[in-house]
Amino acid sequence: MSSEPHSESAVKADADLDRELVRRAQAGDTRAFDDLVVKFSPRLYGMVYHMTSNKEDTHDLLQDIFAKAYRSLKRFRGKSSFYTWIYSIATNMTLNFLKKRKRRVAWSLDDVDSGIQNDEAMVDIGHAANPRHQSDVNELQKKLNEAMQTLSEDHRAVVTMFDIQGMPHAEISKILKISEGTVRSRLFYAHKQLQGHLEEFIH
Repeated sequence: MSSEPHSESAVKADADLDRELVRRAQAGDTRAFDDLVVKFSPRLYGMVYHMTSNKEDTHDLLQDIFAKAYRSLKRFRGKSSFYTWIYSIATNMTLNFLKKRKRRVAWSLDDVDSGIQNDEAMVDIGHAANPRHQSDVNELQKKLNEAMQTLSEDHRAVVTMFDIQGMPHAEISKILKISEGTVRSRLFYAHKQLQGHLEEFIH
């Protein structure tokens, strides 16, 4: 129980730091914005990568996301956390990109980045340290990634946020601007779809 207040105070301190960096960046301090980029890049990279399954697209999108955030920073009023705000920008831009990509080309599972299981951001360090399980983990990651690409963009977004990034329903609801009930129903549907695709591998 004693760790709870400590964890709450750590979260508050982290949010206070974000607010201070945002305030300095809005005042023209580019180094403060650079600090925000460094802080949020790894998690945003993970989210965008799981939704696009392509490293080049992910790097391009991240540049565009932070460029848009920088241009829009003056309009950020702090009604939500910076974390929620930047995730909303990232999610909207990634969903728009995926919808355009789907219209532009017939997206094939052959185009899925085959190196995903070797990417440092995607590999579970615990499993990577155990060579006995590594090939199984790689195969499961590949199958899961392929299954993710069969979901609609909206369903892929909630699975990425909830299952991969560990966000609570309330946070996803704020970022996607949908009700928590919609988050839960999309997750239920997406999980059923994924189970269907992974059933042969799991059993």
